[in-house]
Amino acid sequence: MVDLTTSTQSDLVDLVNSNSAKTGDVIATEFQSGGRGRLDRTFEAPPGSALLFSLYLAPKRVRSNWGFISHLAALSMQQVISRDLPSQVWLKWPNDILISEAKVAGLLAQATDNGVIIGIGVNVAMTTEELPIDTATSLAITGSNNLDRNLILGSFLNRFESNFKEWDNGGDFVASYSEVCATLGRQVQVEVIGRENRTGLALSINSLGALLLADGFEVNVGDLVHLR
Repeated sequence: MVDLTTSTQSDLVDLVNSNSAKTGDVIATEFQSGGRGRLDRTFEAPPGSALLFSLYLAPKRVRSNWGFISHLAALSMQQVISRDLPSQVWLKWPNDILISEAKVAGLLAQATDNGVIIGIGVNVAMTTEELPIDTATSLAITGSNNLDRNLILGSFLNRFESNFKEWDNGGDFVASYSEVCATLGRQVQVEVIGRENRTGLALSINSLGALLLADGFEVNVGDLVHLR
């Protein structure tokens, strides 16, 4: 744990690139001044209000399978948060965590030569005024009693370690992910920079983490909007 950093993701990338990191290493911080989310969006949270950390993994599975690791991490965090808020916590493809329809956590995955770095941010104690966007929420706002960031981190690491070992040995978590994915069965709009938006019915998730639309189109990258 560090009090202040530009980005836990960047810190861990530097350690990986210098061969100073090993699989399972974690960096957490009280505050990061240059945090970012998917699609290079900025992510800022008042000191002590969010759980912010990154972890490094060196999978045994072939590189073409690594795309599902961020989904597995999102599922693991969903499982932790839902213990205190049963039937309220869902996933939005690919790896946003929602309470009802509001985003409470997000993930960023970054591949390296030999592994994957996962960055996670969970809005824990933020007030309504401190939320980064109107469509976000926090554990405190939703009435969760689980606001100890150290306990949340420990619970996540234990859950993710178990899930990751099973997955890395050939386990299939597509069904588990799909059961709590609020995207499936809904009309969605896929937005990719430089491409025309595409709409369709979200049908299923495959073993690589891609979203399959009812018309057969496969979505591997991009931002997703739930239309209804």
